[in-house]
Amino acid sequence: MYGLFHFFGIGMNGLASLATIFWIWVLIDCLVKEPSDGNDKVAWTLFILFAPLIGALVYYFVRRPERIKAVGH
Repeated sequence: MYGLFHFFGIGMNGLASLATIFWIWVLIDCLVKEPSDGNDKVAWTLFILFAPLIGALVYYFVRRPERIKAVGH
């Protein structure tokens, strides 16, 4: 009764849930911890909002390490 497609659907739902949780976490991190100097915070927030998964991944791997080195959190 349950075939391969059923288990594939369960896996995709789990992956989509993890991606959504990651996106929300990165968005909150940007809003709370990004310095308010200039337009960086606004630009990153808009990028994360309008390009959800790609924006979150780029922020996490590019901007977040820079901010941690500069500010310390």
